[in-house]
Amino acid sequence: MVATVASDEPAFRLKPVRLGIDTHQELVVYLRRNSHVCRSEGFTSSSRVQIRIADQSILATLSIVNDNGLLNPGEMGLSESAWARLSPTADSEAHIRHPDPVLSLSHLRHKVYGNRLNEAQTQEIINDIVAGRYSDVHLSSFVTACAGDNLDQEEIIALTQAMLRSGRQLDWGQPKVVDKHCVGGLAGNRTTPIVVAIVTACGAIMPKTSSRAITSPAGTADTLATMTQVDLSLETLQDVVKRYGGCLAWGGSVNLSPADDILIRVERMLDLDSEGQMVASVLSKKAAAGSTHVLIDIPVGPTAKVRSDEAAEQLSRHLITTGKALGLEIQVILTDGTQPVGRGIGPALEARDLLAVLRNQADAPQDLRARALTLAAQLLEMAGLAQPGKGPEMAKETLDTGKALQQFMAICEAQGGFSEPELAPYQYNWHSKKPGTVTTIDNRQLSQLAKLAGAPEDPAAGVTLEVKLTDEIKKGQLLMTLHADSPGELQYAVEFLEAHPEMIGISA
Repeated sequence: MVATVASDEPAFRLKPVRLGIDTHQELVVYLRRNSHVCRSEGFTSSSRVQIRIADQSILATLSIVNDNGLLNPGEMGLSESAWARLSPTADSEAHIRHPDPVLSLSHLRHKVYGNRLNEAQTQEIINDIVAGRYSDVHLSSFVTACAGDNLDQEEIIALTQAMLRSGRQLDWGQPKVVDKHCVGGLAGNRTTPIVVAIVTACGAIMPKTSSRAITSPAGTADTLATMTQVDLSLETLQDVVKRYGGCLAWGGSVNLSPADDILIRVERMLDLDSEGQMVASVLSKKAAAGSTHVLIDIPVGPTAKVRSDEAAEQLSRHLITTGKALGLEIQVILTDGTQPVGRGIGPALEARDLLAVLRNQADAPQDLRARALTLAAQLLEMAGLAQPGKGPEMAKETLDTGKALQQFMAICEAQGGFSEPELAPYQYNWHSKKPGTVTTIDNRQLSQLAKLAGAPEDPAAGVTLEVKLTDEIKKGQLLMTLHADSPGELQYAVEFLEAHPEMIGISA
């Protein structure tokens, strides 16, 4: 006699259920441990499975549910990201099976063991990443294997081209389309919105797409999101650029180099930002946005991302060589990275700084104003709108007369409206315990402090820095203010600050 086992759900066909679990961007599916599918197919926790609903299909990571109260027989739970990708309806039926082998994983292992990747291997890896065939474990392995100096120049070019081909590419039909990028590592250096306002007010084409924060307390897109809509559709972005010559958008919303957005998420979790991947990230986005002439700002300082002139020169060579391979004209400018720029560190606080500059307020941070004018002047000359040496005069006149502010507000309104950035409800003032001269300011520790306070997830959180290098300080003078959305986060940041008072060095 053959024993039969009662099935508590139809094999391979399940009803999708939205569990409301936020797994960030990782696609996760949930099944009961006593599921017939798990038993018959040998699925275990962390297995990779293929899910299909109608004409939508994803590869997801399986999690096993022991509590039968969470899912009924015949149900399959989906994370928020998986639900968004599959878009089930009330009568949808989900099909589950083992996925086809991911052949590019052999190339990944090849790189993990210290070997070079050729162009075809790199393209296959990026194609599989964009198709969602890599789990977070695989993505972490790829990011780590490429970190440090593990990519040579040819590999950087191959990675950049593969990332560029992975998404949409824009063409503005213009001989000169300008853009700029700062490699980062310098807290508060939020020049981009000011630069875009100045150069587009003068007639340049600058369709600026920016990134969210990777390892910093604020990316340009995070800062802009406190004032206007940055998640633009392609149609809206094109309309804004057509009307005003530029935009201030988040690049991830228009599918430009989607592989970059996936890798950035993992880099953020690993707190890694390697040189080769940074070059590929920056230039693939610039080329995809239709840029032809790009200005790269590299701050150099002991606590910046780039710490020496030698490292800056090497990065410059990678950028210029890779840009040439993509048909981009790259100019690099090395700037002072010894201390933060402006006063605010965190999305809303940095937004308040750049608005003060655009509004020509008396208390506007002059270092932020000077940097923005320097970059805008060079872009105006690159765009052919100013003769060599005349860019500074044109940029300053545009800012001083209010034309830049008017242009910035017009772009914001076209993107969905403008709102004033808010302040967080909880603050803590930190005062100097001794008199003396400010001799050092640690960019990295200040950025860490702002993140502990809640930035960039809490847009109003962060740090307001009240001193600069060489300032003479009195005992009891205000050095900085912490901003947080909750007492708990504020206390967490205060404890870190009290344990690291050397982040602002004061010598007698």
